[in-house]
Amino acid sequence: MNRKQTEQFVNKMWDDSIIPELCEYIKVPNKSPMFDSDWESHGHMETAAVMLERWCKTQPIKGMHCEIVRIAGRTPIIFMEIPGDSDDVVLLYGHYDKQPEFSGWDDDLDPWTPVIRDGKLYGRGGADDGYAVFGSLTAIRALQEQGIPHARCVVIIEGCEESGSFDLPYYIDHLGDRLGSPSLVVCLDAECGNYDQLWCTTSLRGNLTGALKVEVLTEGVHSGSAGGIVPSCFRILRQLLSRVEDETSGRILVDDLFVDIPDQRQEQAELAAEVLGDSVYRKFPWADPDAVASVSIYELLLNNNWRPSLTVTGADGMPALINAGNTMLPATTLKLSFRLPPTTDADRAAAAIKKVLEANPPPFARVSFTAESSMAGWNAPPVAGWLETSMNAASADYFDKPSVYMGTGGTIPFMGMLGEKFPQAQFLITGLLGPKSNAHGPNEFLHIATGKKLTCCVAQVLKDHFHRNG
Repeated sequence: MNRKQTEQFVNKMWDDSIIPELCEYIKVPNKSPMFDSDWESHGHMETAAVMLERWCKTQPIKGMHCEIVRIAGRTPIIFMEIPGDSDDVVLLYGHYDKQPEFSGWDDDLDPWTPVIRDGKLYGRGGADDGYAVFGSLTAIRALQEQGIPHARCVVIIEGCEESGSFDLPYYIDHLGDRLGSPSLVVCLDAECGNYDQLWCTTSLRGNLTGALKVEVLTEGVHSGSAGGIVPSCFRILRQLLSRVEDETSGRILVDDLFVDIPDQRQEQAELAAEVLGDSVYRKFPWADPDAVASVSIYELLLNNNWRPSLTVTGADGMPALINAGNTMLPATTLKLSFRLPPTTDADRAAAAIKKVLEANPPPFARVSFTAESSMAGWNAPPVAGWLETSMNAASADYFDKPSVYMGTGGTIPFMGMLGEKFPQAQFLITGLLGPKSNAHGPNEFLHIATGKKLTCCVAQVLKDHFHRNG
């Protein structure tokens, strides 16, 4: 494969076609079903799917069949089949649904308004993960432009990933034999430790979300007359959270959520710590910019990739400050989000958390924990020699640095599904979610130069995948 020709083709595709199309895509508020229960009637999901399908169908890829597949009541998927020069199969995956707006965007930025500044495309969903379909097809085209053979390619772009991919298993069953048995899976929805080299994700944490509710009264009462007699919902919630999390260190206290960390993953974390240094935590927008981590970079990476953690992501029953009178609240609910180690049994973890939180409730309180979603994580199989060589060569060619492996603290439910269904497959899990790209939060951006280089790397891996079979 001619590297210069590949770069020129990919760069031109990004500049002339992909970036303009991504700008239009960012304008569509197609929030995932968990955040827009009326997504079907609002029509934004349909608008985004049709927009992406239209672009795909304009690509001169030999023999490609592209369609929107629909199951009643479920978010549609974009499905493509591209004939190859062998019966082998590569599955390329991405998603087009988005997280909600969130607050805190800069005054000159907006989640639904694309802005290009300093080589970055700002707006919701560009990096997470709207670019995936464009990058996937452009990588395939880069090969075909040079007459380079590749395996049969199947592309799935789903609309439910940000909600846990609960619609996707129905489509996998519906598509049946059309998927084939992939020997390589390419996913462009992951993180990158920096924008300087190719990063390969080796593991993903699972996710358990649920509602912890404390009820003490049937209605609010005067805090003066009730204080000292009626327990505060918030105080009880503090007690309950201390059952599952050490409030000083953040360490989870429920043993069923922990697993043994494989030696290879510890070795990879050591190397990633050397490459990244304090950027592992400096990349975040700290309120105190001079704060220093209390543990090593290596331990921070293991905390993020292979140990459980808890975040309180929302609350009901607590009025806004402007409406917070001197009233004892009758009930308060917290939304809890546990990140689970890659090989933790998510259902077992949910049962363990429920048991600990609901056992022996404090006096005068009714306590309930309702698990809303429990998603298993994923741990990659050993990397085949050909793939390791290919990723390292691609990174050297297009980034001038070697590739690096690391775990990721987030969750991509489809990877766990694929790992179970196709245990012999190899995985290239990578993406553009690097330092300060801030997916899910304010000021999300896509690093354009890295998007171009990553597309070239995917083309290189697709070429090497074909030739590893002769």
